[in-house]
Amino acid sequence: MKKSAAQKSKSPSELIDARIKELGDWRGEMLGRLRALVKEADPDVVEEWKWRGVPVWEHDGIICTGETYKTAVKMTFAKGATLKDPSRLFNASLEGNTRRAIDFHEGATIDAEPLKALIRAAVTLNKSKARR
Repeated sequence: MKKSAAQKSKSPSELIDARIKELGDWRGEMLGRLRALVKEADPDVVEEWKWRGVPVWEHDGIICTGETYKTAVKMTFAKGATLKDPSRLFNASLEGNTRRAIDFHEGATIDAEPLKALIRAAVTLNKSKARR
């Protein structure tokens, strides 16, 4: 499938804005809140739009993605298996050697401070790998 002219002319941030609005339900609200927390945790984060419509947050590599499904908003950390998770936020994709994810379901609350700490840890890991 080719990108439409509208998708080609919009920035990744504009495409993420459009996705949040398009969802129009709890998933859009959740994705918007997670996006805000990523930006709070790392003001230098770069937003990307990949894999036919997945919001991606990067800083010296992928930090995490924000995928939306019918029953969940999934925040997948690219190198999550390497990150310490003392608050035990990861609750999905636990069997892999690389990624880890957090599934947020309707009505879920976000533990903001531990999540921001996890995001910062992912940025620190990316920076350490980038220097090598």
